[in-house]
Amino acid sequence: MTTIDYSERIPNNVDLASDRRLQRALESWQPKFLDWWQEMGPALPTQDVYLRTAVDVGREGWAHFGHVALPEYRWGIFLSERNPDRTIAFGDHKGEPVWQQVPGEHRADLQRLIVIQGDTEPASVEQQRQLGMTAPSLYDLRNLFQVNVEEGRHLWAMVYLLHAYFGRAGREEAEQLLMRNSGSDDAPRILGAFNEETPDWLSFYMFTYFTDRDGKYQLGTLKESAFDPLSRTCEFMLKEEAHHMMVGTTGVDRVVTRTAEIMREHDTDDVARHGGVPLEMIQKYINFHYSVSLDLFGGDTSTNVANYYTAGLKGRWMEERRSDDHQLRDAIASIPFIEGDRLIEKEIPALTALNVDLRNEYISDCSNGVKRWNAILADAGIDTKFSLPHVGFNRQVGTFSQHRITPEGKVVPQEEWDARVGDYLPNADDKAHVASLMQPVYEPGKIASWVAPPRSGINGQPFDYEYVHLA
Repeated sequence: MTTIDYSERIPNNVDLASDRRLQRALESWQPKFLDWWQEMGPALPTQDVYLRTAVDVGREGWAHFGHVALPEYRWGIFLSERNPDRTIAFGDHKGEPVWQQVPGEHRADLQRLIVIQGDTEPASVEQQRQLGMTAPSLYDLRNLFQVNVEEGRHLWAMVYLLHAYFGRAGREEAEQLLMRNSGSDDAPRILGAFNEETPDWLSFYMFTYFTDRDGKYQLGTLKESAFDPLSRTCEFMLKEEAHHMMVGTTGVDRVVTRTAEIMREHDTDDVARHGGVPLEMIQKYINFHYSVSLDLFGGDTSTNVANYYTAGLKGRWMEERRSDDHQLRDAIASIPFIEGDRLIEKEIPALTALNVDLRNEYISDCSNGVKRWNAILADAGIDTKFSLPHVGFNRQVGTFSQHRITPEGKVVPQEEWDARVGDYLPNADDKAHVASLMQPVYEPGKIASWVAPPRSGINGQPFDYEYVHLA
């Protein structure tokens, strides 16, 4: 087990003190990070929050729970333990020892991958800045802040790599990670989904279910990287990311549960007038957040991703569990395509279809949530079913971006789309209704009327535990 030294100004398990130049550079970046947190982090004033803090990188017993003042949270640099026998699992360098330094020929590509991942982390904090003002319970408020501080730590994880391995160019990129802001006209975040608003808690639950799940799969591909420090960084980040997806999965569970309760209590589908979120509105939010998150996987064909794979920079999800040759030189894959107004499948080299390979893993995972939510409805005696829209629905990236496709997978003309888009995606009335429900509940053990309480609290604490002390 590799413990984390909290006596240091920057807690870490990478022996930062042995590299004085790197330590000084990161200590110079730290005040800028804290200024960003003060300006762009949670807007709701608090005394302290019941948070988990990493104290070890082992698989068990790695976190400590306790009340912490948010500005005093100890962000740091944590990598999983090094495996001295680890070899590259894929690509042209398959079987060779993994790299502890960045090969010169891959420097630009690795830096770009790290910057894009790093840019998503502070973006979600910025998107969620105002949500504390309308938290449905102290339990939910605590979960929001846990997600926020860990996204901040994930930013630290990428900044460490940039400072430690990419010289002056890396330091400059680390500065830029604090200069861009979600939704900014002048300096937006790199990826589109991270410039969308997260104005309410239904959106937050959907974001942490769908968009953080994309993060899981992106981190999973980087965990396979031949660049070992990146691999070990992402492996530990995945431990923390699991909580974020739990917040989303159980959050949507609780909204669906409460809607079903209101339907049964009042014997009506019209739950809006009784302070609930109608099922068709939940479906629209699913449609939006799922389709926006699909765009994060990039184009359906990509020579860049093929080159990343061949070079050993970025693997497939669960690479070593695959039963092929892990080089894919002659492999073929089938991807969806539009020919005229028909949706068809076409075969292309598997190397250029790796985005679709990863996206398919993600889609399969997302379908498990839909099954959960449908089971809640079935248990309540409600025969309505949620569904994931077609992969081409509402896409802004890739082969489908120039077409209008319904949730059922029908290609339609622009005028038909324009006439019906309010039936597919949250419209102004839907957003206004959800906004009207966003009334804060800060009393321990109490919860807003539009969402059910959780089945259990955090770390064995009851739901009515005082997770957050407000200022």
